[in-house]
Amino acid sequence: MISRIWLSLAHMGGHEQDFIKEAFDTNWVVPLGPNVDAFEQSLATYIGKERHVVALSSGTAAIHLGLKILDVGPGDEVLCSTLTFSATVNPIRYLNAKPVFIDSERTTWNMDPNLLAEELKERAATNRLPKAVIVVDLYGQCAEYNSILEICSRYEVPVLEDAAEALGASYRKRPAGLFGKLGVFSFNGNKIMTTSGGGMLVTDNEMWAEKVRFWATQSRDSAPHYQHSEIGYNYRLSNLCAAIGRGQLETLEERVRLRRLNYEYYRSRLEHLPGLEFMPESEGHFSNRWLTCCTIEPALFGCSREEVRLALAAKNIESRPVWKPMHLQPVFKACPFYGDGTSEKLFDKGLCLPSGSILTNTQINEVISIIKAIIFRK
Repeated sequence: MISRIWLSLAHMGGHEQDFIKEAFDTNWVVPLGPNVDAFEQSLATYIGKERHVVALSSGTAAIHLGLKILDVGPGDEVLCSTLTFSATVNPIRYLNAKPVFIDSERTTWNMDPNLLAEELKERAATNRLPKAVIVVDLYGQCAEYNSILEICSRYEVPVLEDAAEALGASYRKRPAGLFGKLGVFSFNGNKIMTTSGGGMLVTDNEMWAEKVRFWATQSRDSAPHYQHSEIGYNYRLSNLCAAIGRGQLETLEERVRLRRLNYEYYRSRLEHLPGLEFMPESEGHFSNRWLTCCTIEPALFGCSREEVRLALAAKNIESRPVWKPMHLQPVFKACPFYGDGTSEKLFDKGLCLPSGSILTNTQINEVISIIKAIIFRK
């Protein structure tokens, strides 16, 4: 039995411990602090634009406050990518608004601009435009933003970019996170860089950024005593978590390079197998390849995605189906969905392979050998 091969482990190796030691030495072991400020400044510099960034306790918290700043409230509708993790959608319900799901396109696996255009046109004709659109950058690849932003601008509907999985990616040489009125990153433990748990909200609107900071610190008014005029949230990132983030950000480009090398290694050795196709990278897109994903066509490959996953699991190797579309989730089954079944097919046939930047070629070769053994047994 080989040791466990994980889907996407955290990869330490920069100056994380130095920044953590500094926090302990100066007794900044509470939320906020110098590491939070420095982490925000470093990320703003990394994405290369004049942006205001707010470090928060999670990407989910960032989506929640992003929707709140867009004035999403009870009864409002928010169009959203269906092929995503539930953290994209849950904040819509936190605000008692209603998600409406839009299917994927095959070329990027992200929101289909044509379906979005049809839905917004129909809603505009009946005066039912949504309050916002959440577009997800899936598995480290940006959506087709030239089309999506033109469509949303036409109807004056703001876009929130869920780039939780896409830090380090770009679309037509612009970094992920810069395409909506607001952008969101996640630093969860399995992401391309981590703060253990944490997130970031990105905007070019300084007033919005300051309002989000206010809400995230329990909406505490400026007073010598504890006074609150609005409902607030305990959403600020801790100074210790931010210390990890500072060290991680220093190595981000190397982590992207390694994950893309993992993808290329898989592709060069498996793309010839009948019925196996990798997630495409369309023209103008630069994916961080957070996870290497493929689809398996049983009629050609000789077995299903699930049979492959179980064969890997039997050898102590973690792989996962791609996200189950939100419109198929029991909790969201009553929500409207517009699509042609693309996301359902991707879920049915899609598999995420071990992809961490800490993986060795020996480990990847073990994954490859098991996949090849399955098809050659058939």
